[in-house]
Amino acid sequence: MTSMPVVYGAPYSVYVRAVRLALEEKGVAYRLDPVDVFAENGPPASLLERQPFGRIPAFEHDGFQLYEAGAIERYVDEAFPGPALQPSAPRERARVNQLTSILDSYAYRTLVWDIYVERVSAPKQGRAPDGARIQAALPKAQLCLRAINDLMDGGPFLAGAELTLADLHAAPMFAYFALAPEAEALLAAQPLIEAWWADMMRRPAMQATAYPA
Repeated sequence: MTSMPVVYGAPYSVYVRAVRLALEEKGVAYRLDPVDVFAENGPPASLLERQPFGRIPAFEHDGFQLYEAGAIERYVDEAFPGPALQPSAPRERARVNQLTSILDSYAYRTLVWDIYVERVSAPKQGRAPDGARIQAALPKAQLCLRAINDLMDGGPFLAGAELTLADLHAAPMFAYFALAPEAEALLAAQPLIEAWWADMMRRPAMQATAYPA
């Protein structure tokens, strides 16, 4: 397989960035083909041909098309040379998958939409933050962070001693969440996650995929 992989999506997207982080950490050259799903007329027809649900990212490599960020991340890890981003042992691999599921099922909406979007994005768009929504999200955020912290087994990464897809799936969510003032106290209460996040921010892959660049 020699053709350069293409990521279809917007650089502001949490899940597009997670896929790009996997490519960056593997040292794979790729092309980002911008797609704005929040455009006035909705997702373009070209995206719907690749992703029938109109979500991002979509992905293509050497004629092979794929969508859903988790599936793309695993493909990137397994299809290209470079450092392994998934453990080979069943229990450690299951932990990575468990953390990714926690992030998708519980953390993403709470940390990004209920806290970051309401506290940080809404004022920039001329809308008052929904204080009730933020307050309702704080206990959920606390639970998510505590659950992840408890699974870290001493760290320094989310699934233990090595960087995995779990870290790359989480980092874009935390990049937005950390911009909200509420994040400081919540992160301080979970010292393993706080230290992890400080280290993740310094990684070249994070800097290469930062939005805005």
